[in-house]
Amino acid sequence: MRRFTPPRSSCAILLALALMVLIVPSAAGATTTARTAVVGPGESIQSAVDAAGRGDTIRVLGTHRENVAIQTDGLTLRGVGAVLLPPAVPVVHACFDPTEVDEAVHGICVIGDFDFDTGEVRRRVEGVTITGFNVRDFTGSGILAVAAHATTLTGNVATDNGDAGISAGQSTDTLVVANRTSGGRFGIFLTAAHGGRVAGNVVHDNCVGLLALDVGVGASGAVRIAANAIDHNTRSCPPNEDFPELSGVGIALIGGTGNTVAGNLITDNVPLGATAISGGVALITSPAGPAPNDTVVRGNAILRNDPDLFWDETGVGNVLTPNLCRTSAPARLCG
Repeated sequence: MRRFTPPRSSCAILLALALMVLIVPSAAGATTTARTAVVGPGESIQSAVDAAGRGDTIRVLGTHRENVAIQTDGLTLRGVGAVLLPPAVPVVHACFDPTEVDEAVHGICVIGDFDFDTGEVRRRVEGVTITGFNVRDFTGSGILAVAAHATTLTGNVATDNGDAGISAGQSTDTLVVANRTSGGRFGIFLTAAHGGRVAGNVVHDNCVGLLALDVGVGASGAVRIAANAIDHNTRSCPPNEDFPELSGVGIALIGGTGNTVAGNLITDNVPLGATAISGGVALITSPAGPAPNDTVVRGNAILRNDPDLFWDETGVGNVLTPNLCRTSAPARLCG
């Protein structure tokens, strides 16, 4: 599968805030037949996933070198001291096509029936949960949801993955809660994503902490981004075929309608190299055309960024005050 672009104490506080906004879907109707399987070190996660049914839970122990694809509704993949690293030879499945030039390898991929050439979602995989994994060193995303609905990604650590720690594309009502992401181009990357919450995550030392990108295909927006610590995203990423050079961005909202950014701590996101955009929070029109509309950015502490708050003054219905900030463009946004 090609890259999806057009596809401590403070932690305890963040987790508590995240749990306040997390709504756990009902498991009604799936209690009688659900099974639990255990995958030990050296055993195949993918084999267990392929054998699982709706509502099943797979507990994963130890270190594994795999790229995993999940297409089963209601499946829970629960890591217990689980570490996922890239395999020497990636497995071919819905999330990896070796015939694609420079194909990215993703760690765990939740994927429905999606046409990467046309952008058509034929079916969304629903209700998958990924929790308790340490995923690192993949060329693509550590954890990725594509053409998915009501995916829950919680309690994971994603480190040094090439594209993003956690990504959701062409997906609806995704919950990204209480994860830690660092060392990627993006800590969290949402593209053509609608609904859901990003809450209680610790996002640091990426080129961009969080990018929500409207690619002009399908609904994009209505995401609540709250109670996250987004700090020191200062890495410098050179341009590639999908993105310009990037560095020093906390949250970038590029297009989208009805996104909310509230109650976050966004600090020390300063570019250390050339960058197309920068700022603690940056709100701009998408290169694909859509302007940001009905965006709410309020009640955040946005400090020591360059600038703290940036808006290109496009779109309608945007509310960007009050926040605790010092610098902005235009200058009036920090009061």
